[in-house]
Amino acid sequence: METLIHWDEQLFLFLNSHHWDWFDPIVNQSTKTITWVPLFGFLIFKIYKSDPKNSWWVFGGVALTILLADQTTSGLMKPYFERLRPCHDPRWDGLIHTYERCGGLYGFASSHAANTFGMTVFLILKLKGKLKGMGWLFLYAIFVSYTRIYLGVHYPLDLLVGGLVGVLAALISWFLIVFVKRELVKNILR
Repeated sequence: METLIHWDEQLFLFLNSHHWDWFDPIVNQSTKTITWVPLFGFLIFKIYKSDPKNSWWVFGGVALTILLADQTTSGLMKPYFERLRPCHDPRWDGLIHTYERCGGLYGFASSHAANTFGMTVFLILKLKGKLKGMGWLFLYAIFVSYTRIYLGVHYPLDLLVGGLVGVLAALISWFLIVFVKRELVKNILR
């Protein structure tokens, strides 16, 4: 485990050391939810337009996915593992690029990664065959996750595990939504 943590820290230091002053404000803004409101609005429009009657199942599933992913990472994992964010770790003072922001004390696992990958996977599963080209959402999830390393607030392993938590949350939500919808329809048709 110590070797894995060491590799994780070394990869973080390497990736975080590659930054550009002109790109800092872009990355800083990209990590904020408000920046992505146009994307979310576009997705809501496309989802609703593709199947207005059933779009509420998709929106409910995304909300459930984010709830599960966020509560697992923020409510359970961060307080349990108590792994300091790199920007709170005194070993990295003066060595890492933080853009003067840090967030909460603990960072394992990343809620940003969990939420973005969870939403992406749920939408791809739920909209398979209805909306084409949803795979590009992985670029969104990867970019948002990478901003966390760039800003010095997460190690790569925080992002990897957060992404996996998001995928698991998406699978659970997808199963629950499909199961509940199927059972509801079955009972209504009786």
